[in-house]
Amino acid sequence: MIELDVQLASTGKAPAAAELQRWCELALRQRSGDSELTIRLVDEEEGRELNRTWRHKDYPTNVLSFPADVPDEFLDIPLLGDLVICVPVVEREAAEQGKPLAAHWAHLVIHGCLHLLGYDHIEDAEAEEMEALERQLLAELGHPDPYADLSPETGTDKDS
Repeated sequence: MIELDVQLASTGKAPAAAELQRWCELALRQRSGDSELTIRLVDEEEGRELNRTWRHKDYPTNVLSFPADVPDEFLDIPLLGDLVICVPVVEREAAEQGKPLAAHWAHLVIHGCLHLLGYDHIEDAEAEEMEALERQLLAELGHPDPYADLSPETGTDKDS
């Protein structure tokens, strides 16, 4: 079971909690046992501040992942971590990239959850593995390949 805490700190239109839950469950189904995570939906000001504080980049990014750093034996339920998703950035990227908004949301939630599981895209081989899994999971939802026809300038933030 996945216990999801959704924090809405944005004036933008966000997906329903049930949709966020469904995308998290899909991304985390390889994890055995219970998990708890938080998704905080923010506006650009908070997104920029968090990105500046934690990544030293002075702009709001689409998704930030903060894996929990607490040993499981200290918790009643395994705390996976937190995702922070900047609602206006998601909306803008979907429009700029000509993607359905729901598909982009699903991609970023799945992308963030995979980071919480330890996947990364710093090295090319890791990126290929992570992107292949994202493609597979999104296809199961009926969404197109999120990386198709994207130039490096318009793709998702490779640092998220």
